[in-house]
Amino acid sequence: MIIEAILKINPNAEVSVAGDDINTCEIEWHNGTTPIPKADIEAKMVEVQADYDAKEYQRKRVLEYPSIADQLDDIYHNGIDAWKATIKTTKDKYPKWVI
Repeated sequence: MIIEAILKINPNAEVSVAGDDINTCEIEWHNGTTPIPKADIEAKMVEVQADYDAKEYQRKRVLEYPSIADQLDDIYHNGIDAWKATIKTTKDKYPKWVI
């Protein structure tokens, strides 16, 4: 997640990271990449984690949706409305917004 946070701050960063704890990792900046303070990286990691957590429904849905080939076959044989009903079952099981 450290590298992901760094690339969210600077998509062109060339960097290598040894370790997975922001407090103890070693960050090596390459090819003139301007170093980013660890505090800034840590703050971005919180955002990255929050974004990841918010998209849990997407990860669960993708595991349950039929393959694209099966979806197309369903549309061909049963029509769009039947396909929508199939997809809606998964969407209802894993809603975007859980209150």
